[in-house]
Amino acid sequence: MPGKLFLVATPIGNYKDITLRAVEVLEGVDIIVVEEFKEGSKLLKKYSIQKELHNLNEHNESEKTDELIDILLKGKDIALMSDSGTPVFSDPGRILVKKAIDRKIKIIPIPGASSLMPALIVSGFKIDRFLFYGWLSPKSEKRRAELKFLKNEKNTIVLMDTPYRLNRLLQDILSIIGKRRICLAYNLTMEDEEIFYGNAEELLKIVSERKLKGEFVLILENL
Repeated sequence: MPGKLFLVATPIGNYKDITLRAVEVLEGVDIIVVEEFKEGSKLLKKYSIQKELHNLNEHNESEKTDELIDILLKGKDIALMSDSGTPVFSDPGRILVKKAIDRKIKIIPIPGASSLMPALIVSGFKIDRFLFYGWLSPKSEKRRAELKFLKNEKNTIVLMDTPYRLNRLLQDILSIIGKRRICLAYNLTMEDEEIFYGNAEELLKIVSERKLKGEFVLILENL
């Protein structure tokens, strides 16, 4: 009988946010697949969990997936986790999940910490419907084209990007979308967590003056 594939959400900054169920699963599986050995090992050490580790990331996902499927088919249970948050969601793992489905391997999601829902509920915007657009292109021209596409979107919009592009992203939003109200959720769950409200011009001033370069989620208000 094939093993089971567990998709385990882990903390996004505060180790106290891990669930009891996540710890139980990580302790019980045969193999844990991490995104990067350094980050994964750090979290597992925090909970005194020692397991055989494999890594799956954007650089080896295609070839590593087949190896992991073979392990599952031999009856071993595997837990997939990312460096932080929910695996597969804006992280590697989709190919593994798809192939596991094709091979009729049981997949069990273990929910937990996420930056998406905390950012949405603290925004004050309408969230009965929202567009998760996620990560914009790192290339300037393509990113600006994506923002032009989003300009007339009436629903609340969720954007994410790497910390060092926050300033540039706000500049592009200001020049293309204008002064639409924004919630900037910064370093969620961490000690220096802050929530900022304002338009792109106001937030750009704060980010520039304070040289903010942490993890963030941007929520653009519904029209």
